Amino acid sequence: AARGDVRAAGLGSADHPLLAAAVSLAGGDERLLTGRLSLRTHPWLGDHAVLGTVLLPGTAFVELAVRAADEAGCDLLEDLTLEAPLVVPEHGGVAVQVWVGAADGSGRRPLTVHARPEDDTDLPWVRHATGFVTERSAEAGGETGAEAGGKEEKAAGRALTAWPPAGCEPIELDGFYDRLADLGLAYGPAFRGLRSAWRTGDEVCAEVTLPDGTDTGSFLLHPALLDAALHAIGVGGLVPEADGPLLPFAWSGVSVHATGASTVRVRLAAAGTDAVSLTVADGAGQPVASVESLTLRPVSAEQLRKRSGDALFTVERTPLSLAAEGADGTVVAYVPDLDALAEADGPAQPDVVVVPCPDGPEGVSGAERVRVVTTEVLGLVQRWLAEDRTARLVLVARCDDLAHAAAGGLVRSAQAENPGRIVLLETDRPDEAAALVPGVVRSGEPHVVVRDGEAGVPRLVRAAAARTTKDAATGRTGRTDDTDDTAAAPTGLGTVLLTGASGALGGTLARHLVTGHGVRRLLLVSRRGADAPGAADLAAELVALGAEATWAACDLADRAAVARLLAAHPV
Repeated sequence: AARGDVRAAGLGSADHPLLAAAVSLAGGDERLLTGRLSLRTHPWLGDHAVLGTVLLPGTAFVELAVRAADEAGCDLLEDLTLEAPLVVPEHGGVAVQVWVGAADGSGRRPLTVHARPEDDTDLPWVRHATGFVTERSAEAGGETGAEAGGKEEKAAGRALTAWPPAGCEPIELDGFYDRLADLGLAYGPAFRGLRSAWRTGDEVCAEVTLPDGTDTGSFLLHPALLDAALHAIGVGGLVPEADGPLLPFAWSGVSVHATGASTVRVRLAAAGTDAVSLTVADGAGQPVASVESLTLRPVSAEQLRKRSGDALFTVERTPLSLAAEGADGTVVAYVPDLDALAEADGPAQPDVVVVPCPDGPEGVSGAERVRVVTTEVLGLVQRWLAEDRTARLVLVARCDDLAHAAAGGLVRSAQAENPGRIVLLETDRPDEAAALVPGVVRSGEPHVVVRDGEAGVPRLVRAAAARTTKDAATGRTGRTDDTDDTAAAPTGLGTVLLTGASGALGGTLARHLVTGHGVRRLLLVSRRGADAPGAADLAAELVALGAEATWAACDLADRAAVARLLAAHPV
């Protein structure tokens, strides 16, 4: 989409490749800058893939923050913490907002970076970064002349005119980017800018350049250039190796002294066990940027999967009209089972065959009835698909029946494998199915649910984040904790009952409930309970995360056993 004149919307132009508009908010001294990122408008971002996912580089957050600081009259990014990776989608784009708050008494201003998918306004804005910006003179205020002068000199950056540094040792770079790819850092041409590197004492120096033709005009410091400068950390061993790829996490004392650089000299030094400092100069050695401290953190594939599949989904029923229409010549046969159909087969086969879902034997447990009914339905479906029939099978199941629900799940799997041959009709009035079937068949829908006379079709929809946490609580426990014990349960949730907790999925979900939803009390249930392999380790891990975890052994198919479980562990 072409950029319009943002002034018509009451905005000012940000004049930046990543940000389109800037506005001063009414009622205070705040600034807001907005933009849109996508692989179509910013194709070079596709060259920054981490563990198979395209991420906005941490250096791009710095670029956004420094541009916003400039809008507010600040020239020092005091600190910036990256709270969540920002996934750049394969299709479409993300909307970005950079907010700078009013200055406090010392001149410091808070800053945040938020983003969300541009076409999904139901999703909340996610805060990806937070920090503070200020003026160098404000930072030096209140100090002695010598102290202030020292800080201003440091802020102005150091020149790197002696190049390469005397006494340095060259570092071999052959195969370097291939090795990074093996670690999960797949850089394309835009980010493969590391050209030379040297080791001098406990520091690493490097020369970095952007590919020919890269437009740097409106950038303060092109994110791909600064990102490539950070690659020298890997060749110099300035920080310990980690289990996953290391990404920028926290920046401190960032200043940009000159813009438009396409080739830079970089000097990096360790600033702690997992942090470095940077001095960046242009090809003549004159200061371009300086970073007092950059802390790195590992990222895992699980973290990125949660961000790339950022939303939760749920099933909702979309209304469907089953208005009666005139006869269309469709021949419908209503039979109790397929044996009855075979006995009644004549020269003309029906177009639609309607069969009720079997009820199963009486006087058996719920679990046994589910097993029998699903087995019968499996045989019915297999037989139908094996016979040479052009008709469609309509299986009528009751909405409020546990065994029929299980059979319906089986049928939906069969439908996926054999599209167009089976229709599932779930209704709370199966004795009225004959009046429903013609409309259901004409709709062309493979699955129709009719409750209280209203028909609908299940559709997968994005779950609004505002109700996701509530659903996580009420859907699993049936109640919430109304007490104001925020220290014990920040989200207001009571005890969450988690079944199958001793399996791999159970452990993953338990951790997610604690870290992602603030759950603080879990009742972990499996057939073996605390005796299951790994149960003690999982409980200890959850306790370390701040939760109370209790194991219980129970067969969830045994209603009486579940009743005893809940009585012994009230939620």
